[in-house]
Amino acid sequence: MGKKGKKEKKVKGADKTAAKMEKKVSKRSKREEEDLEALIAEFQNLDARKTQVVETACAPPPPRLNASLSAHPEKDELILFGGEFFNGQKTYLYNDLFFYNIKKNSWVKSEIPNAPPPRCSHQAVVVPQGGGQLWVFGGEFASPNGEQFYHYKDLWVLHLATHTWENIKAPGGPSGRSGHRMVLSKRQLLVFGGFHESTKDFIYYNDVFSFSLDTFSWSRLTPSGSAPSPRSACQMTCTPDGTGVIIYGGYSKLRVKKDVEKGSIHSDMFLLKREGKEGQEKWSWSRLSPAGNKPPPRSGFSMAVGPAGRAVLFGGVCDEEEEETLEGDFYNDLYLYDTVKNRWFPVLLRGNKTDKKKRRRGKKEGAEKEDDGEEPAPQGPTEVIKEIVTEDGTVMTIKEVIPAAQEEEEEEEEEEEDEGSASAPLVEPCPRSSAMAAVRQGKLFLYGGMFEVGDRQFTLNDFYCLDLHKLDQWEVLVEMDPKTQEWLEESESENEEEEEAAVAKGAEGEEEEESEEESEDEEGKQLSSSFLSYTYLSFSSNRCETSLE
Repeated sequence: MGKKGKKEKKVKGADKTAAKMEKKVSKRSKREEEDLEALIAEFQNLDARKTQVVETACAPPPPRLNASLSAHPEKDELILFGGEFFNGQKTYLYNDLFFYNIKKNSWVKSEIPNAPPPRCSHQAVVVPQGGGQLWVFGGEFASPNGEQFYHYKDLWVLHLATHTWENIKAPGGPSGRSGHRMVLSKRQLLVFGGFHESTKDFIYYNDVFSFSLDTFSWSRLTPSGSAPSPRSACQMTCTPDGTGVIIYGGYSKLRVKKDVEKGSIHSDMFLLKREGKEGQEKWSWSRLSPAGNKPPPRSGFSMAVGPAGRAVLFGGVCDEEEEETLEGDFYNDLYLYDTVKNRWFPVLLRGNKTDKKKRRRGKKEGAEKEDDGEEPAPQGPTEVIKEIVTEDGTVMTIKEVIPAAQEEEEEEEEEEEDEGSASAPLVEPCPRSSAMAAVRQGKLFLYGGMFEVGDRQFTLNDFYCLDLHKLDQWEVLVEMDPKTQEWLEESESENEEEEEAAVAKGAEGEEEEESEEESEDEEGKQLSSSFLSYTYLSFSSNRCETSLE
């Protein structure tokens, strides 16, 4: 009894500490959130003037990240909602809604009255009932200068059959947050984790909430066992039998000193399991130790559930902070997690079969002519690294690890790919983080995301598709438009202050400022050029090969 009492006290103490921290964060951020609430209210007033649904055929959506991409539960359509864009000076938040017709390869923008206000880093889940519904919870709104944040705790449902938005007002739900995860588990929406951040404080969560699609009510779950540490941006995948949810990875920050924060990338895995009859359910946490090859630690990866209960992981970034530099490893690799076998394994694209047969014949016919006397290199894991060193000293690294093939047949195909790669290179999305991913009819769709060069952020609007049954090659649905890669340097107000200071110093100061501005412009052009050369990548045997301009 004594040990059990101590455990209960520890749990209650941790809950009290978390409650105090949340109250502290809430108090300090209340004033800035009130300012943003007024701005959000203006958006809602504009939307309230709309009285009818307007659907317009359009070009692919503009660049963005941290939006939601969902597969329609009944139609061959994808649904894109919200997201953010940053051009170096200003942050833009969206609440626009797009439908992508898979068969026609076409986009439609749908303007529906009383839509949720603009947001990013929210969660969206589709359910089949009522002709199809899209449920949206939480997310984040930022001021144009990116210095103030508002975190939503609202719940919305888009009725896909009637194209109407509905704000569901149910008490007892999660606090305002973004970066959380939400999945459909039987007749419940499960919400886990996320974070709340203001200009002075932040807090990460590891709580679990359930929203019943039958009673339209929230309840906070109290699972037994050791829960994952507080985090955001993790993977959350339902088990095929619907009795559990798997959590993988995530990101969190800790304040190590007064003005020093340290980020942590998590790579652990947990199972949240449901037991008991409906209405008398009990939940428990347990740690998972998966077999196979787990992805290297990263954040900002994209996740979607593919055929046979296999979760697909793409890309992400691993940042390593030094005293004066920031090295970021951006990825464009693929991993599959088998929820039934509890096993990870990397994906190597096989290329087009027709091309392989041609290469095989070419290899046999020319075998007699080859007599270089060199033995083939042993097959093993290959690490490919490309770096960009900007003029300000920031190092940008792209790193790809090519696992060893496990079968002789795969090794032979890789050799054949090497031989024919010059004439038929495999095209893949460039390394990125925070892209949007969804699976429909066994195909993985990947849209947008972001890539960094130094302190410059490039937001993407390209669109790719990969058949998860064949795993042969990516299909490019929308190429990246270089015209959208806008990056603005210092804000106009800062430039004006510098100009005033230069005038006070005299003509000499003016000349110095002009030369500095010219060098900054030239630096921006060079960085943009470097980025574009990395964006159009050519791949030979799944190895990244690029050349700097």
